[in-house]
Amino acid sequence: MDSISLLIGSAQLRPYIFAFFGLMLASAVPALGLRRALAFTVIGWAVAFAAEFSSIRIGIPFGFYYYIPATADRELWIGGVPFADSFSFTFLIYASYSTALVLLRPLRREGRWLVVGRPEQAWARATGLGAALLILLDVVIDPVALRGDRWFLGKLYGYYEPGWYFGIPMANFIGWGLVGLVAMVLYRLADRSLLREQARRRPDLRMPLGLMGPVLYGMVLAFNLGVTFAIGEWLLGMAGLALSTPVLALLGRRVAGALAARGEAVDLSPVAGGVCSG
Repeated sequence: MDSISLLIGSAQLRPYIFAFFGLMLASAVPALGLRRALAFTVIGWAVAFAAEFSSIRIGIPFGFYYYIPATADRELWIGGVPFADSFSFTFLIYASYSTALVLLRPLRREGRWLVVGRPEQAWARATGLGAALLILLDVVIDPVALRGDRWFLGKLYGYYEPGWYFGIPMANFIGWGLVGLVAMVLYRLADRSLLREQARRRPDLRMPLGLMGPVLYGMVLAFNLGVTFAIGEWLLGMAGLALSTPVLALLGRRVAGALAARGEAVDLSPVAGGVCSG
């Protein structure tokens, strides 16, 4: 019961994290099915937790940092790591991977969906690009999270040796990329088994994946950039805008072109894109 109470406390202290996760489920469950969506969630959280558990002890893969247990009696902590922190990787990885698919496959419009068949053909490239997009999120998220004492996050963590990018060391960005790569590869391996079972039971089940994943990606960026400017970190905010605007502009261009094409597959950039379940 204590764990349940603390988990409820996590939701009360970090409601935006659980709201973003709800948006992830709104996309992943219709697109992938409940079991595959849960597999993505469990794998993403487990890989992120293992990375954080390791980093606060031996500095791998995020570099040496520490958590400040000021809220340990009000929210769920596991092994010295706030549950909400590692749990947030689930929707961040999903949003990054979904956005990568949109940027790597031709899109077509089918009613209210933007879809393309067999995105698994691009899974290796999508995994690499998804990891890069996850790093881009980290470039925006971690510097403002480090300044959590200036907004409602609170002072949650710190680095023993502050890094060159607004206090964030390079190891942290590399670590986020590795976590994304490992989680996506492990999900791919698990997904093959789940897909075989799905094909045996319902061979006609092929649900298209809508744009909620990329929309979620943009919402996470907007939320963190909004907080950055709200606390007066103008230089940090402008740096985040400069890095993220080209990706969002390319994404918007592709979606707008696909909506205008009315049913025909379109490829509007050197990094063609689209989404549907495998």
